[in-house]
Amino acid sequence: MTTLETLLSDPDATGAWNLVADRSVVGFKIKNMWGLIPVKGEFHELSGRGELSSDGAVTGHLEIEVASLRTGIKARDKHLLSADFFDADRYPQIRVVVSALRPTQGKGADLKATFTIKGVTDPVPLPATITELSDGSVRIFGEAKIDRAQFGVDWNKLGMIAPIVTTTAELIFVQAAQ
Repeated sequence: MTTLETLLSDPDATGAWNLVADRSVVGFKIKNMWGLIPVKGEFHELSGRGELSSDGAVTGHLEIEVASLRTGIKARDKHLLSADFFDADRYPQIRVVVSALRPTQGKGADLKATFTIKGVTDPVPLPATITELSDGSVRIFGEAKIDRAQFGVDWNKLGMIAPIVTTTAELIFVQAAQ
């Protein structure tokens, strides 16, 4: 049994788990200026919940407030929130839904997830590492490569922006009071 399988089979771990937003972050990295300049950003307003059933099945969801996007340059942030990219006025949230988890090795897992960005819902392979922390919380770290055009985030004047964005999430969950 993997370390993760041990956690998933613990009867004391079953039930609802709430995201601890102030200990969690979702970020991205992409190449700009024809691959010369890496651009990083983070979303800071998150909410979510997970559920571990008695048979070890995992489901959950994460909502990301698009307007909480920060790259460190206000003009760039404003452009990313515009209709050219995320169109935050029409699509204020990005939603990630996890419908299953398959343990791999050690603390690794493959999450069956769908992302909804700009009204488009598609599956995205989401490998993750899941760690139980000393305070009883659970840390989920995942990284995925996304073709941004798949979700209509495809503005690309003169081909300056790479088509693939790397998204990362470090999410902390605590078990809900029962």
